[in-house]
Amino acid sequence: MTVELGVDELASTRFAVSPLSETVAALQQLAGLDRQAVHRRWLQWAQDELAHEPLALPLTWPLLFGDARGWPEFLVPAPAGPGGSIDDDLAALRRTPAASVRANLRRRFGDTAPSAAVADLAADPHHGLRELAAELRTAHDRLIAPHWQRISAVLAADIAHRARRLARGGAAALFADLHPDLRWRDGRLELGGDRWRQDSTVDRGPGGLVLMPVVLGSAYVLIKRRTSTQTTVRYPARGVAALWSVAPEHAPAAATVRLLGRARAELLGALRSPASTTDLARALGVTPSAVGQHLRVLRENGLVEGERHGRTVLYRVTALGAALAAAPYGGEEPIAREVRS
Repeated sequence: MTVELGVDELASTRFAVSPLSETVAALQQLAGLDRQAVHRRWLQWAQDELAHEPLALPLTWPLLFGDARGWPEFLVPAPAGPGGSIDDDLAALRRTPAASVRANLRRRFGDTAPSAAVADLAADPHHGLRELAAELRTAHDRLIAPHWQRISAVLAADIAHRARRLARGGAAALFADLHPDLRWRDGRLELGGDRWRQDSTVDRGPGGLVLMPVVLGSAYVLIKRRTSTQTTVRYPARGVAALWSVAPEHAPAAATVRLLGRARAELLGALRSPASTTDLARALGVTPSAVGQHLRVLRENGLVEGERHGRTVLYRVTALGAALAAAPYGGEEPIAREVRS
């Protein structure tokens, strides 16, 4: 699959975060499509949550899951700005022109709607989009909102990394690092791999691309073949593997323990994914105040950094801290479950 990009389109290519994209990806995980083992803990939580109170998605489900791969392009519109708000995403969804809705449904389903709800959407797109937005809002609030602080921190870290790559090496450096299936060559972005046809060309939307990291999504890159808004490139975010785990995997290296002390070395190991003081205290079995004291020292020395999300500060290791935490392990004794101040 090939995306042609001129100088102007490349200059206007941008990053964005989409809570709606995460919501759709969560539903795909629940449906068993492109399911990733790294999300096992979230999936178990979500299944338990829905067993207690099921989600009613009479319109969303048949739009997402049928015989053909993919979904109507209007379901996840390109965010108009950097994103981060489910309200903005759903407002963009509701603004989809009726003609675009009907054209998308015809491409997806032909002349036979898979359900009465989809037929009603084709007959009255204005009302149907409001119903669709309401279903997706409920799904977001149930499945994504409880974890949004940690998810958004991973997304922000990914975008910061990509922006640095772009600034240092241009488009070639950016796309070389985005995903193994992507390649930038001679003004074209090429998506390869066994999953995609090599001879197909994307009917790119107006302006540049919108690059959207996704936490709960597929391990593959997803590019819309055609769209009335900007063309989106959804790709797996960095740092997903450790998202649902805060506790260290193994004992810290002896050298790291000698340098920092065991308590602070263990905190570095635990911060493989963004976590709050409360998360860390719970994982390590200690008090938040003890964790806070050690985080302050680590932060002052450039090993961790914090970012505020609402009322919570999420911490993550810096590049220096990650390098120190990744030092070779030397057969240390099991992790101590007490952090001493």
